[in-house]
Amino acid sequence: MPTLFGEGYGLYRTRRSTFVFSFLVHALAIVLLLLSGRLVATHRHEIRQQVIGIVTEVSPYILPPSASKTGGGGGGGDRDKLSASQGALPRSSREQLAPPAVVVRNEDPKLPVEPTVVVPPEIHLSLPQTGALGDPLSSIVGLPSSGTGSGGGIGSGSGGGVGSGRGPGVGPGWGGGIGGGVYRVGGGVSAPRVIYAPNPEFSEEARKAKFQGTVVLWVIVGADGRTHDIRVHRTLGMGLDERAIEAIQQWRFEPGRKDGIPVAVMVSVEVNFRLY
Repeated sequence: MPTLFGEGYGLYRTRRSTFVFSFLVHALAIVLLLLSGRLVATHRHEIRQQVIGIVTEVSPYILPPSASKTGGGGGGGDRDKLSASQGALPRSSREQLAPPAVVVRNEDPKLPVEPTVVVPPEIHLSLPQTGALGDPLSSIVGLPSSGTGSGGGIGSGSGGGVGSGRGPGVGPGWGGGIGGGVYRVGGGVSAPRVIYAPNPEFSEEARKAKFQGTVVLWVIVGADGRTHDIRVHRTLGMGLDERAIEAIQQWRFEPGRKDGIPVAVMVSVEVNFRLY
């Protein structure tokens, strides 16, 4: 083999440029390693954030698992200034002839109709269904209110149901009690899998205040693997809610599937902001 300082010790000709090139590459690697170590040591007290991942169900509206159909939900309101007051759910029915309301505008209708929510009667909700109507999970016990939502119903959503969703059902989903709207994980529906998840950045306000915590977002992962209809389920403030949403909008998923076909699935995502 050739040597650096002469020839005659082997069968191959010495090329000093090869040794010089190797020396420079190793020296550069050592310099970069030292610089990166110094950077980490200098910024060890800076903010570090971690995205924990997908939580398949954090909804307080507890429904028993279904072997065939999953999904659905609803919400509503009367555009009141106060959040919906606490109360019981109306009777469950397969069809809704009239949406529920806490504050009844017409106390003497020509054709009285019992208000209902669209949830199959065989599904037994673990929430009170006797007493004055309202949102069972509301903390407002004082003045009666149908909530800040729209389209009739009770809550902060829309569509004539109860809760924060859209539709005549109960909870944060779409389209009805169970079997309508967006799917949930379970009942033959697989969970979406993250394939690209850039970390969120701290807001300048939170960084200066050394503020930390967790934001929980409701996210619908479409059949295209993109995130849709992102809503804050548990707020943190200090501009971190907005930073979490901005990051989740860039996420990409392998979509959830039902019977092998990609479907839209609602999941919740915890975004943790931590100081080190």
